[in-house]
Amino acid sequence: MPVKRLLTEFGMGSSLRRQDYTEAASRAVRDALWHNSINLAELYGKDKSDMRITVEVGVQNPDALDTDTIAAIFPYGQVTVIARKGGLDVPRSDGGKPTVIANVAISVALDLEGVA
Repeated sequence: MPVKRLLTEFGMGSSLRRQDYTEAASRAVRDALWHNSINLAELYGKDKSDMRITVEVGVQNPDALDTDTIAAIFPYGQVTVIARKGGLDVPRSDGGKPTVIANVAISVALDLEGVA
């Protein structure tokens, strides 16, 4: 059996005043992760380092996202971060920088070859 996606988690994060897309995305990742404790790799007799983690991040300015910072949040696994156009920039009535909202989808996959 080839690599199979087994889990997808979703999160949302914001940067209220600094228009920091990376911080908003980091908060979104933590939002998705910190509400769970899933021992997925162990269920299949795999090591946590075998997990293939894909993080899709939606922000209005994907080029402003530091994907290495997002990947560094994960303590194990093979992490790929994909920045996409999405999320939301909410204008402020005082003329300041908009509030930035980031959305993430985190997918976890394992190579299940040889697993019964």
